[in-house]
Amino acid sequence: MNATPLDQLLRTQTEIWRGLHSENQNWRTIASGFAELDALLPGGGWPLGGVLEILSPCLGIGELSLLLPAMASLSQSKRWITWIAPPQQVYAPALLQAGIDASYVLVVDCRQEADIPWSLEKLLRSGRCGMALAWPRRLSDHQIRRLQLAAEAGSALAVLFPKQRSGSGYTALRLEVRPAKIGLALQILKARGSLQRASLTLPL
Repeated sequence: MNATPLDQLLRTQTEIWRGLHSENQNWRTIASGFAELDALLPGGGWPLGGVLEILSPCLGIGELSLLLPAMASLSQSKRWITWIAPPQQVYAPALLQAGIDASYVLVVDCRQEADIPWSLEKLLRSGRCGMALAWPRRLSDHQIRRLQLAAEAGSALAVLFPKQRSGSGYTALRLEVRPAKIGLALQILKARGSLQRASLTLPL
């Protein structure tokens, strides 16, 4: 039976999303360090080559703890962990305690809001950066799309902590986190390659 034009397109254009039934979900990932969370994430971890958006009601509720195991793994592989315009000083002793190689930690002080997406894109495309974290006020769909392409090019994870929720469909993964009695309540709002929404509480 001859292949249809649609079959030929799907076979040659592997980046086309095919929903829950994709046979081509071979995106690179890195384990989050939390088995319960990895079991819910497509590919079993954070998407290398993607944009992760973490929404929270306020800063400092444990959202960074979600990323520490992956940061440690990436830094030990000699890939940079970059912090772009962090709202507070990066606390080096906590990073060292988490197993992160501080010699691969870079902090970028962006004085202008417009410098944040530019810096992110350059770092993600470099190929040396494993994870780039940023705290922008808000990014447009066009800016997030550019970051997604840059992350894919550099096989890096971009992590955004926006002050205002965006409506972009270009993020590979979007989480919402809230404090809970025993740790951090997490809800997966969107995950590339899955229509499933899920929630769990991690005892951080």
